Amino acid sequence: MLGGKAMLNLSNYELLPIFLVSVAALLAACEFGRWLGVRIGNRGEEDISTLEGAVLGLLALMIGFTFAMSLARFEGRREAILVEANSIGTTALRARLLPAPHNTESVKLLKDYVQIRLDITRRVPSPAELSAAITRSSVIQEALWQQAKAVAATDNGMVPTGLFIQSLNEMIDNQQKRLTAVHNRVPNLVFLSLYGVAAVASAFAGYAGGLGKRPSRFPAYVMVVLVCAVILMIQDLDRPLSGFIAYSQQPMIDTAASINAFPD
Repeated sequence: MLGGKAMLNLSNYELLPIFLVSVAALLAACEFGRWLGVRIGNRGEEDISTLEGAVLGLLALMIGFTFAMSLARFEGRREAILVEANSIGTTALRARLLPAPHNTESVKLLKDYVQIRLDITRRVPSPAELSAAITRSSVIQEALWQQAKAVAATDNGMVPTGLFIQSLNEMIDNQQKRLTAVHNRVPNLVFLSLYGVAAVASAFAGYAGGLGKRPSRFPAYVMVVLVCAVILMIQDLDRPLSGFIAYSQQPMIDTAASINAFPD
């Protein structure tokens, strides 16, 4: 069942509800551990500190591991948008070297191409909108290839045409690399495991309180909120199209402004 459709997919839910539900669930685990500690009394008290420390250490290790995964993917997506923006700008510059009317037609297509990217970054796109944007991009790529083929068939000076074809090929490859980076997410099972270990750690913290080692609930509650907040931040980093932490679209904005500034 873990690999099937029955698994809870956290990507289908907004971050704020996930945070609130996770805090409530971990507090409930803490209270259950406390209740269990009260019922058991002093039995096993000598081992609880060792077990609690081991579980908290495992939780810290998993949080650090997951944070590193999310941060690496976040940096990869930020790098991908810079590389794609640069390749679009280079293609536009080389398109101006083509003979008329292919130069103006190619630049016009590239203006539409970069505008598609800006449109989907101004708000969170739905899966249907993202799919439509990819389809429109593919249509423009094909139109640019047709322009390149037409020039190659008639132009004896292959240096400008060859440079344009090279940069166009890189631009298409970089779009696929960026799409791959967008879909490169931390596995859902990792987050579920992280919440599972956090629940066990919260239960041990509550259990220690139930044994009378920590009469106040406040330290355990603070730990629960902090753990949930850190996991939420990791999930936010792992969501390229939504969430509170967003990578800058400035490279694409600058490229669009540069292409739009070309003389007609």
